[in-house]
Amino acid sequence: MTHHLPVGFRFAGVGAGIKASGKKDVTLIVSDTPAAAAGVYTQNQVVAAPVVLCRGRTPLNDARAVVINSGNANACTGAQGAADAARMCEIVASCYASDVQPEQTLVMSTGVIGHFLPMEKVEAGIRQAASQLDGSQQAFLDASDGILTTDIGRKVTTRECRIGGRTVRIAGIAKGAGMIGPNMATMLCCVFTDAPLSAAQAQHMLSVAANKSFNNISVEGHTSTNDTMVLLANGQAGGAEFSDREQAEFAEHLEAMCIELAKQIPTDGEGATHLIEVRVSGAASEADARKISHTVASSNLVKTAVYGCDPNWGRIVSAAGYAGVPIESPKLCLKINGIALFENGEPLAFDAKAASASIKNNRTTLVELAVGQGDGACTHWTSDLTVAYVEFNSEYTT
Repeated sequence: MTHHLPVGFRFAGVGAGIKASGKKDVTLIVSDTPAAAAGVYTQNQVVAAPVVLCRGRTPLNDARAVVINSGNANACTGAQGAADAARMCEIVASCYASDVQPEQTLVMSTGVIGHFLPMEKVEAGIRQAASQLDGSQQAFLDASDGILTTDIGRKVTTRECRIGGRTVRIAGIAKGAGMIGPNMATMLCCVFTDAPLSAAQAQHMLSVAANKSFNNISVEGHTSTNDTMVLLANGQAGGAEFSDREQAEFAEHLEAMCIELAKQIPTDGEGATHLIEVRVSGAASEADARKISHTVASSNLVKTAVYGCDPNWGRIVSAAGYAGVPIESPKLCLKINGIALFENGEPLAFDAKAASASIKNNRTTLVELAVGQGDGACTHWTSDLTVAYVEFNSEYTT
């Protein structure tokens, strides 16, 4: 598959020995010119040192690099953790003499909480990555691999579009398979574009895109200490600043790409056999629809029913009922994979075996729930809850 990579970015991903497996665990991404940078972060009150550092720097007008390590979250590590996060930025800058400053660098970490970073390995990994930076397809994929932890596979997406007579490219990498219950973005995500955006524009667009994509995914509802999503825009596509219409057009592309990338996370949820897509409509507002879709998607009874290929509609409508927002019970309607199970507040006769087979034979289970006649709508994506998930997470650190 050919990836449409933004002009003026270079990538590297290397194995520095942070992970016992020897897999890639340090990623470096550098813009050849200063880039506008924006970020959205975890709403957990317990946050990792890299989150604190990046929150203090974004939005940023002249970002140059993002450095990421996996295998160690650098979370709950106190003053030493803060110093180590800052040191990672200093190491990046030292690889470029005076061309890149530490304060132009953003940092992320992911992995086990409560362990200090092995800084000798981290430093060696950053320097190795800096020596291997490249704008090639393989370098981009190497960078995407370097941020993974329990993920089965890499999570990437790119797109190329024409806006205002110029070609604009957007690329994104993400990681996440467990501890997914974000309230901002996702575990880790980096989006890069050669579009001409100011830091303020990038921040607004990223916040809106995150709210329509990464804020609407979950695996088990656990909000991480390290959730971070950043957007870098270096303007290398050329041309004048976007007009209002062109900004709106770019925002649509960004949101669609973020949704595509976000869905890959619950699809790869630890032990998952299904992606569950919960579409809620007819609510009084988007906020109400969001609460309902999130509640249904967070229900362990709904998640285990899908794992068992059981079209148990009672679990879904009852979850909608305790979401804490008004619904019109006599107008409740439910479909699973297009099969109507419940309509206008009453059960329908349906072929249970056919409905079960539709779940079993498809990786994605589509739940469509109408809760009234309002304009509010929202979609949430989650994974089913499996025996494999329980076994994996009961043994994660032991």
